[in-house]
Amino acid sequence: MLDFDLTEEQKILRTSVRDFAQNEIAPVARELDEKERFSVELTRKMGELGLFGMFVSEDYGGSNMGYVSYIIAVEEIARVDGSQAATVAAGNSLGIGPIYYFGSEEQKRAFLPDLCAGTKLAGFGLTEPEAGSDAGGSKTNAVLASREWVINGSKIFITNSANPMTSVTTVQAITGKRADGKKEYSCILVPAGTKGLEAREMHGKLMWRSSNTAELYFDDCKVPEANILGKRGEGFHQMLKTLDGGRLSIAAMGLGGAQGAFEKALAYSKERKQFGQPICKNQVIAFKLADMATKIEAARNMLYKACWLRENHKPFEQIAAMSKLYCSEVFKFVATEAVQIHGGYGLMKEYDVERFFRDQKLLEIGEGTSEVQRIVISRNLGC
Repeated sequence: MLDFDLTEEQKILRTSVRDFAQNEIAPVARELDEKERFSVELTRKMGELGLFGMFVSEDYGGSNMGYVSYIIAVEEIARVDGSQAATVAAGNSLGIGPIYYFGSEEQKRAFLPDLCAGTKLAGFGLTEPEAGSDAGGSKTNAVLASREWVINGSKIFITNSANPMTSVTTVQAITGKRADGKKEYSCILVPAGTKGLEAREMHGKLMWRSSNTAELYFDDCKVPEANILGKRGEGFHQMLKTLDGGRLSIAAMGLGGAQGAFEKALAYSKERKQFGQPICKNQVIAFKLADMATKIEAARNMLYKACWLRENHKPFEQIAAMSKLYCSEVFKFVATEAVQIHGGYGLMKEYDVERFFRDQKLLEIGEGTSEVQRIVISRNLGC
């Protein structure tokens, strides 16, 4: 049975998150972006609103509202500000997700309640200076000695891993060789403040300037043997599964950002007058807006279907890749057209479409580039 209606709970959620984003985030988004400042206050407020742990069981402090609800929340935050949406998306899919799906009972009890409450954040250490799309090119290694993992190496572009709220980072490392001679990868939980771990904030970003991004350096960083996530050698599988879920949240950021940029362009086109009438009355502008609205509607239907599939334990990996690819590229199209409709004003920081235009670019790169998504999709087609 096809049912495109949201539940009453989801409708209430959308309204409450939209109101929060408009009233709490919108007034400070431009200043935070300008100063490249991560906001502990906003993050805690988003935690109080229940935006962390939405797909997590209530046993561990989550709300168990499901993936559709989670994606609606990310979409509504991204409609106003990509940086705060990144904090929520990464905090859930990359921070909470690996611990919830692969962690031991002890690890879940230790970390999830605070992460789901939004009083703490977790990072996911995968990308390295020489290992981006080629995750198998990682060099960070961990050696087991005297019942401790000794970690050496570095990570880069790790969200939520170097701010006052960071409690732990899941780190993928080489832990040996498999029987076939290939590298063995495992994921290890490294609490913030562990001796031998240095986290350096990254600044000078084009986009998501008030989201926390860091480089991580491990110099004989030691953690207990029990900090391994799941079983030894399962790290690569855990990483792939984590990215499958992460693609949905990146897609939601693309969808929400596109919606926000579209609404700014539509409102401006009704206010701006040229040749004695609002510019939306000009067919060339009206057609741009029609194309924007059509692509957004198609993107929303694809993404919501992907989330519904995941929520109902059906195969969703391929449509997740499609959603991430399509929503990020729709955002690019809409943000570009929104700037064009604003003309010269669209190039000024005074207008939010300038920030939307910058923020969209990462969505074509993060958690698998658009090129990698096409590889994933084509492989699923048997190519």
